[in-house]
Amino acid sequence: MASLDFELEKKLFREFYAQHQCDLENIKNHYINTIETLINQSDLDEVTKIEGRVKDQDECIKKFQRKYQGKLETEGHPYAIKDYLSDLIGIRIVCLYEDQVAQVSETLKEHFNIIDVTDKIAAMEGTEDLFGYKGLHMDLAPNTAVVNHDGIVNFPFEVQIRSLIQDTWSVLDHKIKYKKSIPNNLKRRINVLSALFELADREFKEIRNATSELMEEATAAPLSDSPAVDGETEDAQSINGRAINAFNFLRVAGHFFRDFEFQDYKVDNFVQDILSLDHRFKRSDLHQSLVNNLKTVKEYRNLFMAANPDNTFSPYTIIRHCLYLHDRKTFERILSQGPRERFNRWLRARENNGVTDKEGK
Repeated sequence: MASLDFELEKKLFREFYAQHQCDLENIKNHYINTIETLINQSDLDEVTKIEGRVKDQDECIKKFQRKYQGKLETEGHPYAIKDYLSDLIGIRIVCLYEDQVAQVSETLKEHFNIIDVTDKIAAMEGTEDLFGYKGLHMDLAPNTAVVNHDGIVNFPFEVQIRSLIQDTWSVLDHKIKYKKSIPNNLKRRINVLSALFELADREFKEIRNATSELMEEATAAPLSDSPAVDGETEDAQSINGRAINAFNFLRVAGHFFRDFEFQDYKVDNFVQDILSLDHRFKRSDLHQSLVNNLKTVKEYRNLFMAANPDNTFSPYTIIRHCLYLHDRKTFERILSQGPRERFNRWLRARENNGVTDKEGK
Protein backbone atom coordinates (compact mmCIF):
# COMPACT_ATOMS: atom_id res chain seq x y z
CA MET A 1 0.00 0.00 0.00
CA ALA A 2 1.32 3.47 -0.89
CA SER A 3 2.76 5.66 1.89
CA LEU A 4 4.80 8.81 2.50
CA ASP A 5 7.70 6.83 4.02
CA PHE A 6 10.46 7.09 1.42
CA GLU A 7 12.73 4.48 3.05
CA LEU A 8 9.85 2.02 3.18
CA GLU A 9 8.84 2.70 -0.41
CA LYS A 10 12.43 2.39 -1.55
CA LYS A 11 12.65 -1.03 0.17
CA LEU A 12 9.36 -2.13 -1.40
CA PHE A 13 10.52 -1.00 -4.83
CA ARG A 14 13.75 -2.99 -4.52
CA GLU A 15 11.72 -6.07 -3.58
CA PHE A 16 9.39 -5.48 -6.53
CA TYR A 17 12.36 -5.06 -8.88
CA ALA A 18 14.10 -8.24 -7.68
CA GLN A 19 10.89 -10.27 -7.85
CA HIS A 20 9.93 -9.17 -11.37
CA GLN A 21 13.26 -8.57 -13.12
CA CYS A 22 12.89 -11.66 -15.31
CA ASP A 23 9.29 -10.69 -16.11
CA LEU A 24 10.42 -7.19 -17.09
CA GLU A 25 13.09 -8.61 -19.40
CA ASN A 26 10.46 -10.79 -21.06
CA ILE A 27 8.08 -7.85 -21.45
CA LYS A 28 10.89 -5.75 -22.95
CA ASN A 29 11.68 -8.47 -25.50
CA HIS A 30 7.97 -8.80 -26.32
CA TYR A 31 7.71 -5.05 -26.94
CA ILE A 32 10.80 -5.11 -29.18
CA ASN A 33 9.42 -8.01 -31.24
CA THR A 34 6.01 -6.32 -31.51
CA ILE A 35 7.53 -3.02 -32.66
CA GLU A 36 9.77 -4.79 -35.18
CA THR A 37 6.71 -6.50 -36.65
CA LEU A 38 4.74 -3.24 -36.84
CA ILE A 39 7.61 -1.41 -38.53
CA ASN A 40 8.14 -4.21 -41.05
CA GLN A 41 4.43 -4.20 -41.87
CA SER A 42 4.55 -0.42 -42.35
CA ASP A 43 7.38 -0.61 -44.94
CA LEU A 44 9.62 1.57 -42.78
CA ASP A 45 12.66 -0.22 -44.15
CA GLU A 46 15.17 2.44 -43.12
CA VAL A 47 14.95 1.77 -39.39
CA THR A 48 18.51 0.75 -38.54
CA LYS A 49 18.20 -0.30 -34.90
CA ILE A 50 15.61 -1.36 -32.33
CA GLU A 51 16.98 -2.15 -28.90
CA GLY A 52 15.80 -2.05 -25.30
CA ARG A 53 16.81 -2.21 -21.66
CA VAL A 54 15.34 -2.55 -18.18
CA LYS A 55 16.40 0.51 -16.21
CA ASP A 56 18.79 -0.04 -13.30
CA GLN A 57 16.93 0.03 -9.97
CA ASP A 58 19.21 2.67 -8.41
CA GLU A 59 18.69 4.92 -11.45
CA CYS A 60 14.95 4.46 -11.00
CA ILE A 61 15.08 5.55 -7.37
CA LYS A 62 17.25 8.58 -8.19
CA LYS A 63 14.87 9.65 -10.94
CA PHE A 64 11.88 9.36 -8.60
CA GLN A 65 13.68 11.46 -5.99
CA ARG A 66 14.59 14.11 -8.55
CA LYS A 67 11.24 14.40 -10.31
CA TYR A 68 8.48 13.36 -7.94
CA GLN A 69 9.38 12.86 -4.27
CA GLY A 70 9.45 16.49 -3.14
CA LYS A 71 6.19 17.45 -4.81
CA LEU A 72 4.31 14.37 -3.61
CA GLU A 73 5.45 14.73 -0.03
CA THR A 74 4.68 18.45 -0.01
CA GLU A 75 1.15 17.67 -1.16
CA GLY A 76 0.85 14.80 1.33
CA HIS A 77 0.19 12.37 -1.51
CA PRO A 78 1.13 8.73 -0.69
CA TYR A 79 3.16 7.02 -3.39
CA ALA A 80 4.60 3.74 -4.60
CA ILE A 81 7.79 4.37 -6.58
CA LYS A 82 7.00 1.87 -9.34
CA ASP A 83 3.82 3.76 -10.23
CA TYR A 84 5.84 6.81 -11.34
CA LEU A 85 8.33 5.05 -13.60
CA SER A 86 7.09 4.99 -17.16
CA ASP A 87 10.60 4.28 -18.43
CA LEU A 88 11.45 1.24 -16.29
CA ILE A 89 11.36 -0.50 -19.65
CA GLY A 90 12.96 1.56 -22.41
CA ILE A 91 13.02 0.97 -26.18
CA ARG A 92 15.21 2.90 -28.61
CA ILE A 93 14.41 3.11 -32.32
CA VAL A 94 16.97 4.61 -34.70
CA CYS A 95 15.99 5.72 -38.23
CA LEU A 96 18.29 6.78 -41.03
CA TYR A 97 16.62 10.18 -41.49
CA GLU A 98 15.02 12.75 -39.21
CA ASP A 99 11.71 12.94 -41.05
CA GLN A 100 11.18 9.21 -40.44
CA VAL A 101 10.94 9.84 -36.69
CA ALA A 102 7.39 11.15 -37.14
CA GLN A 103 6.48 8.19 -39.38
CA VAL A 104 7.58 5.69 -36.73
CA SER A 105 5.74 7.70 -34.09
CA GLU A 106 2.48 7.57 -36.05
CA THR A 107 2.81 3.81 -36.45
CA LEU A 108 3.25 3.35 -32.70
CA LYS A 109 0.33 5.65 -31.91
CA GLU A 110 -1.95 3.41 -33.94
CA HIS A 111 -1.12 0.35 -31.85
CA PHE A 112 -0.34 1.59 -28.33
CA ASN A 113 -2.00 3.82 -25.77
CA ILE A 114 -0.20 7.15 -25.37
CA ILE A 115 0.64 8.20 -21.83
CA ASP A 116 2.90 11.15 -22.64
CA VAL A 117 4.98 12.58 -25.50
CA THR A 118 8.13 14.71 -25.17
CA ASP A 119 9.28 16.22 -28.46
CA LYS A 120 12.91 17.14 -27.88
CA ILE A 121 13.33 17.92 -31.58
CA ALA A 122 10.81 20.77 -31.42
CA ALA A 123 12.13 21.90 -28.03
CA MET A 124 15.72 22.15 -29.26
CA GLU A 125 14.80 23.89 -32.51
CA GLY A 126 12.77 26.49 -30.59
CA THR A 127 15.67 27.47 -28.31
CA GLU A 128 18.70 29.40 -29.47
CA ASP A 129 21.10 28.85 -26.60
CA LEU A 130 20.32 25.27 -25.55
CA PHE A 131 22.43 22.33 -26.57
CA GLY A 132 21.82 18.61 -26.18
CA TYR A 133 20.56 15.70 -28.20
CA LYS A 134 17.30 15.64 -30.11
CA GLY A 135 14.75 12.88 -30.27
CA LEU A 136 11.11 12.03 -29.70
CA HIS A 137 10.25 10.37 -26.38
CA MET A 138 6.93 8.58 -25.98
CA ASP A 139 5.53 6.91 -22.86
CA LEU A 140 3.27 4.11 -24.07
CA ALA A 141 1.21 1.19 -22.84
CA PRO A 142 -0.11 -1.72 -24.92
CA ASN A 143 -3.74 -1.83 -25.98
CA THR A 144 -4.07 -5.41 -24.74
CA ALA A 145 -2.47 -7.30 -21.86
CA VAL A 146 0.84 -8.92 -22.78
CA VAL A 147 1.84 -10.21 -19.32
CA ASN A 148 -0.31 -11.04 -16.35
CA HIS A 149 1.91 -12.15 -13.50
CA ASP A 150 1.68 -10.96 -9.90
CA GLY A 151 0.12 -7.64 -10.82
CA ILE A 152 2.16 -6.82 -13.94
CA VAL A 153 -0.44 -6.08 -16.58
CA ASN A 154 0.02 -3.71 -19.53
CA PHE A 155 3.28 -2.41 -18.07
CA PRO A 156 4.14 1.03 -19.52
CA PHE A 157 7.37 1.68 -21.38
CA GLU A 158 9.28 4.56 -22.92
CA VAL A 159 10.25 4.71 -26.57
CA GLN A 160 13.00 7.02 -27.79
CA ILE A 161 12.91 7.60 -31.55
CA ARG A 162 15.93 9.25 -33.16
CA SER A 163 17.64 9.66 -36.47
CA LEU A 164 21.04 8.06 -36.91
CA ILE A 165 22.73 11.46 -36.52
CA GLN A 166 20.68 12.30 -33.44
CA ASP A 167 21.61 8.97 -31.89
CA THR A 168 25.30 9.61 -32.56
CA TRP A 169 25.08 13.06 -31.02
CA SER A 170 23.29 11.66 -27.94
CA VAL A 171 26.24 9.36 -27.27
CA LEU A 172 28.64 12.30 -27.40
CA ASP A 173 26.28 14.55 -25.47
CA HIS A 174 26.20 12.17 -22.54
CA LYS A 175 29.99 12.32 -22.36
CA ILE A 176 29.98 16.08 -21.77
CA LYS A 177 30.11 16.54 -18.02
CA TYR A 178 28.76 19.48 -16.04
CA LYS A 179 27.01 20.94 -19.10
CA LYS A 180 25.14 23.56 -17.11
CA SER A 181 28.26 24.80 -15.36
CA ILE A 182 30.86 24.90 -18.10
CA PRO A 183 32.24 28.28 -19.29
CA ASN A 184 30.44 30.16 -22.05
CA ASN A 185 33.25 29.69 -24.55
CA LEU A 186 32.89 25.91 -24.22
CA LYS A 187 29.12 26.19 -24.50
CA ARG A 188 29.55 28.06 -27.78
CA ARG A 189 31.85 25.35 -29.11
CA ILE A 190 29.35 22.67 -28.14
CA ASN A 191 26.59 24.65 -29.84
CA VAL A 192 28.68 24.84 -33.01
CA LEU A 193 29.22 21.08 -32.90
CA SER A 194 25.52 20.48 -32.27
CA ALA A 195 24.68 22.70 -35.25
CA LEU A 196 27.05 20.70 -37.47
CA PHE A 197 25.28 17.49 -36.48
CA GLU A 198 21.94 19.11 -37.23
CA LEU A 199 23.23 20.27 -40.61
CA ALA A 200 24.49 16.75 -41.37
CA ASP A 201 21.04 15.35 -40.53
CA ARG A 202 19.40 17.83 -42.87
CA GLU A 203 21.91 17.25 -45.68
CA PHE A 204 21.52 13.46 -45.50
CA LYS A 205 17.79 13.92 -45.91
CA GLU A 206 18.23 16.32 -48.84
CA ILE A 207 20.68 13.96 -50.53
CA ARG A 208 18.16 11.13 -50.13
CA ASN A 209 15.43 13.28 -51.68
CA ALA A 210 17.70 14.33 -54.55
CA THR A 211 18.66 10.69 -55.14
CA SER A 212 15.00 9.70 -55.26
CA GLU A 213 14.34 12.44 -57.80
CA LEU A 214 17.19 11.15 -59.96
CA MET A 215 15.73 7.65 -59.78
CA GLU A 216 12.30 8.91 -60.80
CA GLU A 217 13.80 10.97 -63.61
CA ALA A 218 15.81 8.01 -64.86
CA THR A 219 12.69 5.87 -65.12
CA ALA A 220 10.44 8.57 -66.59
CA ALA A 221 11.18 7.97 -70.27
CA PRO A 222 9.97 4.68 -71.75
CA LEU A 223 12.53 2.18 -73.03
CA SER A 224 12.25 -0.09 -76.02
CA ASP A 225 14.29 -2.79 -77.67
CA SER A 226 14.56 -0.63 -80.79
CA PRO A 227 16.71 2.43 -81.58
CA ALA A 228 15.28 5.85 -80.71
CA VAL A 229 12.88 7.27 -83.26
CA ASP A 230 12.17 10.83 -84.37
CA GLY A 231 8.94 10.94 -82.36
CA GLU A 232 10.72 10.65 -79.03
CA THR A 233 9.33 13.11 -76.48
CA GLU A 234 11.14 16.24 -75.38
CA ASP A 235 11.35 14.95 -71.79
CA ALA A 236 12.93 11.73 -72.96
CA GLN A 237 15.42 13.64 -75.10
CA SER A 238 16.35 15.80 -72.11
CA ILE A 239 16.92 12.78 -69.89
CA ASN A 240 18.79 10.83 -72.56
CA GLY A 241 20.96 13.86 -73.28
CA ARG A 242 22.58 13.78 -69.86
CA ALA A 243 25.79 11.92 -69.06
CA ILE A 244 25.20 8.43 -67.81
CA ASN A 245 25.01 7.85 -64.07
CA ALA A 246 24.29 4.89 -61.82
CA PHE A 247 20.56 5.61 -61.82
CA ASN A 248 19.94 5.73 -65.55
CA PHE A 249 22.45 2.90 -66.12
CA LEU A 250 20.30 0.69 -63.91
CA ARG A 251 17.21 1.76 -65.82
CA VAL A 252 18.71 0.67 -69.16
CA ALA A 253 20.62 -2.40 -67.98
CA GLY A 254 17.66 -3.56 -65.92
CA HIS A 255 15.45 -3.38 -69.00
CA PHE A 256 17.68 -5.71 -71.02
CA PHE A 257 18.72 -8.01 -68.16
CA ARG A 258 15.55 -8.34 -66.10
CA ASP A 259 16.56 -11.48 -64.24
CA PHE A 260 19.94 -10.17 -63.09
CA GLU A 261 20.44 -8.28 -59.84
CA PHE A 262 22.83 -5.37 -60.35
CA GLN A 263 24.59 -4.53 -57.08
CA ASP A 264 24.87 -0.83 -56.31
CA TYR A 265 28.61 -0.64 -55.67
CA LYS A 266 29.42 -2.64 -58.81
CA VAL A 267 27.16 -0.41 -60.90
CA ASP A 268 28.85 2.68 -59.53
CA ASN A 269 32.32 1.35 -60.39
CA PHE A 270 31.18 0.19 -63.83
CA VAL A 271 29.70 3.59 -64.68
CA GLN A 272 32.96 5.25 -63.62
CA ASP A 273 34.85 2.90 -65.96
CA ILE A 274 32.61 4.01 -68.83
CA LEU A 275 32.96 7.72 -68.06
CA SER A 276 36.73 7.43 -67.72
CA LEU A 277 36.78 6.40 -71.37
CA ASP A 278 34.07 8.80 -72.57
CA HIS A 279 32.99 11.50 -70.12
CA ARG A 280 30.16 12.55 -72.47
CA PHE A 281 28.65 9.07 -72.77
CA LYS A 282 24.87 9.28 -72.33
CA ARG A 283 22.03 7.02 -71.32
CA SER A 284 20.82 7.04 -74.93
CA ASP A 285 24.28 5.90 -76.06
CA LEU A 286 24.13 2.93 -73.70
CA HIS A 287 20.63 2.11 -74.91
CA GLN A 288 21.73 2.30 -78.53
CA SER A 289 24.83 0.18 -77.94
CA LEU A 290 22.69 -2.60 -76.47
CA VAL A 291 19.93 -2.38 -79.04
CA ASN A 292 22.40 -2.53 -81.91
CA ASN A 293 24.87 -5.09 -80.60
CA LEU A 294 23.21 -7.30 -78.01
CA LYS A 295 22.19 -9.98 -80.51
CA THR A 296 25.76 -10.28 -81.84
CA VAL A 297 27.34 -10.39 -78.39
CA LYS A 298 24.86 -13.02 -77.15
CA GLU A 299 25.73 -15.16 -80.17
CA TYR A 300 29.41 -14.86 -79.25
CA ARG A 301 28.63 -15.51 -75.56
CA ASN A 302 26.78 -18.73 -76.36
CA LEU A 303 29.66 -20.08 -78.44
CA PHE A 304 32.23 -19.01 -75.85
CA MET A 305 30.35 -20.68 -72.97
CA ALA A 306 29.86 -23.87 -74.98
CA ALA A 307 33.64 -24.05 -75.44
CA ASN A 308 34.45 -22.83 -71.92
CA PRO A 309 31.72 -24.17 -69.58
CA ASP A 310 33.72 -23.38 -66.43
CA ASN A 311 33.94 -19.67 -67.27
CA THR A 312 31.39 -16.91 -66.71
CA PHE A 313 29.96 -14.30 -69.05
CA SER A 314 27.88 -11.95 -66.89
CA PRO A 315 25.64 -9.08 -68.05
CA TYR A 316 28.52 -6.74 -67.19
CA THR A 317 30.72 -8.67 -69.63
CA ILE A 318 27.98 -8.56 -72.26
CA ILE A 319 27.65 -4.79 -71.85
CA ARG A 320 31.43 -4.37 -72.15
CA HIS A 321 31.41 -6.20 -75.47
CA CYS A 322 28.42 -4.15 -76.68
CA LEU A 323 30.24 -0.93 -75.79
CA TYR A 324 33.32 -2.14 -77.65
CA LEU A 325 31.24 -2.82 -80.76
CA HIS A 326 29.52 0.56 -80.33
CA ASP A 327 32.80 2.46 -80.60
CA ARG A 328 35.92 0.31 -80.86
CA LYS A 329 38.36 3.20 -80.66
CA THR A 330 36.84 4.90 -77.62
CA PHE A 331 36.09 1.69 -75.74
CA GLU A 332 39.16 -0.31 -76.73
CA ARG A 333 40.19 -0.61 -73.06
CA ILE A 334 36.70 -1.58 -71.82
CA LEU A 335 37.87 -5.14 -72.61
CA SER A 336 41.21 -6.41 -71.41
CA GLN A 337 43.68 -7.51 -74.05
CA GLY A 338 42.98 -11.26 -74.04
CA PRO A 339 39.17 -11.07 -74.26
CA ARG A 340 39.44 -8.24 -76.82
CA GLU A 341 41.75 -10.22 -79.13
CA ARG A 342 39.60 -13.35 -78.79
CA PHE A 343 36.44 -11.35 -79.60
CA ASN A 344 38.10 -9.71 -82.63
CA ARG A 345 39.19 -13.11 -83.99
CA TRP A 346 35.61 -14.34 -83.70
CA LEU A 347 34.30 -11.20 -85.45
CA ARG A 348 36.77 -11.60 -88.32
CA ALA A 349 35.89 -15.28 -88.73
CA ARG A 350 32.23 -14.38 -88.69
CA GLU A 351 32.75 -11.76 -91.40
CA ASN A 352 34.78 -14.21 -93.51
CA ASN A 353 31.84 -16.59 -93.31
CA GLY A 354 29.62 -13.91 -94.80
CA VAL A 355 27.89 -12.83 -91.57
CA THR A 356 28.03 -9.05 -91.21
CA ASP A 357 26.46 -6.39 -88.98
CA LYS A 358 25.89 -2.86 -90.14
CA GLU A 359 26.33 -1.57 -86.61
CA GLY A 360 29.55 -1.11 -84.70
CA LYS A 361 31.72 -0.78 -87.83
